[in-house]
Amino acid sequence: MKSTAMASTAIMAILIGCFGANAQQITGTPGSPDATVTIDGKQIPPPPVPFGGVIKESAMDSKPYWPPTVAPPKGAPNVLLIMTDDQGYGVSGTFGGVVSTPAMERVAQAGLRYTQFHSTALCSPTRAALITGRNHHSVGYGVIGELSTGYPGYDSVIGLENATIGEILKENGYATSWFGKNHNTPTYVYSAAGPFDQWPIGMGFQYFYGFMGGETDQWTPYLYQNTTPIFPWIGKPGYNLTTDLADEAIKYMSSLNAAAPAQPFLVYYVPGGTHSPHQPKAEWRDQFEGKFDMGWEKLREQIFANQKRLGVIPENTKLTPWPDDLPKWETLSLVQKKLYAREAENFAGYVAYTDHEIGRVIQAVEDMGKLDNTLIIYISGDNGTSAEGTLEGTFNQMTAYNGILTLPEVEQMLHYEDWGSDKTYPHMSVAWSWAFDTPFKWTKQVASHFGGTRQGVAISWPGHVKDVGGIRTQFHHVIDIVPTILEATGIKAPEVVNGIKQKPIEGISMAYTFDQANANAPSKRDTQYFEMFANRGIYQDGWYACTTPAAAPWLMGASKLPDVNDYKWELYNLTEDYSQYNDLAATNPDKLKALQAVFIAEAAKYQVLPLDNTVITRAITPRPSAVAGRTELTYSGANANIPVGNAPSIMNKDYTITAEVTIPEGGAEGMIATMGGRFGGYGLYLLKGKPVFVYNLLDLERYRWEGGVGAEDWLGGSALEPGKHTVVFDFKYDGPGPGKGGTGIMTVDGKEFAKKTMPHTIPFLMAIDESFDIGSDTRSAVDDSYQLPFHFTGTIDKLTYKLGPDRLAK
Repeated sequence: MKSTAMASTAIMAILIGCFGANAQQITGTPGSPDATVTIDGKQIPPPPVPFGGVIKESAMDSKPYWPPTVAPPKGAPNVLLIMTDDQGYGVSGTFGGVVSTPAMERVAQAGLRYTQFHSTALCSPTRAALITGRNHHSVGYGVIGELSTGYPGYDSVIGLENATIGEILKENGYATSWFGKNHNTPTYVYSAAGPFDQWPIGMGFQYFYGFMGGETDQWTPYLYQNTTPIFPWIGKPGYNLTTDLADEAIKYMSSLNAAAPAQPFLVYYVPGGTHSPHQPKAEWRDQFEGKFDMGWEKLREQIFANQKRLGVIPENTKLTPWPDDLPKWETLSLVQKKLYAREAENFAGYVAYTDHEIGRVIQAVEDMGKLDNTLIIYISGDNGTSAEGTLEGTFNQMTAYNGILTLPEVEQMLHYEDWGSDKTYPHMSVAWSWAFDTPFKWTKQVASHFGGTRQGVAISWPGHVKDVGGIRTQFHHVIDIVPTILEATGIKAPEVVNGIKQKPIEGISMAYTFDQANANAPSKRDTQYFEMFANRGIYQDGWYACTTPAAAPWLMGASKLPDVNDYKWELYNLTEDYSQYNDLAATNPDKLKALQAVFIAEAAKYQVLPLDNTVITRAITPRPSAVAGRTELTYSGANANIPVGNAPSIMNKDYTITAEVTIPEGGAEGMIATMGGRFGGYGLYLLKGKPVFVYNLLDLERYRWEGGVGAEDWLGGSALEPGKHTVVFDFKYDGPGPGKGGTGIMTVDGKEFAKKTMPHTIPFLMAIDESFDIGSDTRSAVDDSYQLPFHFTGTIDKLTYKLGPDRLAK
């Protein structure tokens, strides 16, 4: 007995030396297979445990020893972290919106609603701040990854010194997973070549099922399981990603519960709803038919009245005025009203559909008997409602991304019946977006005003939230979520992760608000900066100073902008003015000047500088990638799913595509090379054995090079004969300047086959959720003349792209 006690004491000393003082929280007999240990978490992963058994020459004389499994502190809750996309404060019915959101309402009624919680005003910046607990510039996400530039605050690299909540909880014994939207991996490392340290599975999330970029088609999504592209919609009529994500999350939690029922989980659930494209199932859209015929001003009034009734805005709040540069409903034609009402019906259906599927995930947690010890955080939107759909809305959002801000009304109405289906990639009018951000001014992208940054949030945790159904008005920010989770789980922020010293967590825990006694306590967050595209804001102790946006975000950066130092500033006393209605800059210049100085100090501290107010032109910034700087790229054989960031870019330049192919006996057809799909892109293929090149100008016009009328169709009705052939498409660009036209010549075996001039090309974004495919076509077709996957039935011996210099500058 004495020797056994001495051995146990020695083993305990070893464990304390390895794990720190908290290693005393050992469950089970040290060395046994079921022993667990709770670490202090300062260094993760913790150092290896020395072998504590005995090794002799014979196993009969030896004693085995299993290192203890790291487990979270006793009673640590499961965490279900939910965030929707592009939903301003007035969207959810839980915060006064006209769209019922019963899942969010369930969380609010079981917990708390927060009425002064903030995002960064844009997608991936908010998400980076959410999962790291640090300001978005601090972790390289001063802007979305697609617009990243080579500065520390803007390079879209979170960095090893900024461990995510996934990494922290994983190394403390949690099962961690991520479902839905990523948007926190640099666009140039999406490929099979990696590296994968900036993918979800490299950032601490053990399982990932979702899409990598900012958006995806919900009918044919660009989807990954961990690092493998998948196509779950194939053979499933009626498939929609919104339902699929819920199915997969439920399946994962069920499997985890069966395999390790005592292990707590972190499920990060972030569906694409309601970012464009707005693509709910038709039955959800149709529930709202006629519900928006009153127009956007009346919608604002309804939301505002609901918000006061629910108490989610102060009674003295004023509704900010309707802006002069947005049309009033009464000025619209009957056709416009019909079209715009359909856009809102479709968006509302998407909101309701997304919340419904979230509700299924929450119900699954209850069905497993785990709801009573689950912290649920439900954030409505990663920024304000999006104004990227132009003044009119669009059946294809890719047009707006490329600076096409108006479309023929007849073209829009052709899609009235199928709005939201796989035939469209739609968005809604800016005026609806402004209304859904009630009671505030502005929209997504505008970090200076709460229309861009104020989000409705509900948090529940049975037994720990002491004021069930209550409302909290403390000023908080998305960086405060990680420290809230850490306090709830009893886990400390690490000082070192994988040998890398960590930046401090910059958020402040909101857990103090869970206690009813703190319902009206002062906010523990006294200062917070905001910045996006040089729109700036600074909060301090109830006061808020901000710049006036120099241009509306729906102009997509196309208008002339002032120098970043020449912006006008505004000033608000938020303790008396919840909606930023009464600008005090003229009457209190000293306070404004003091807050401007605070902003500069915060900007220097958190990597906000240099300020840059350019927008869409950043999309074509050269970035590191496997193709960066290369003017000739060569491929052979079939190879699908090459991401945009690793594909040859043919925009705004001369280029030549040369395909050396072998045609077998009996002939061949199929896709040789394609980028994009239904909503924009190109394809070089054989159709019934004859070469075709199609350029899809954003689903507005398709230009075809093929044999026939006006072409040198020396093949006649014949296909390419068996044997080797060389098909060349050579394009001369009419630049300088973006989006210019040009002339393309197709040759076959050195002889001209087709020649055509087109007046315009795609200037900025050819594809977001499509890939560069060789030898087949995935997701959607650039042209209706063929059926997917359109495998090439010959052999691609060599495919060469020769790229001229960019010709953007005029």
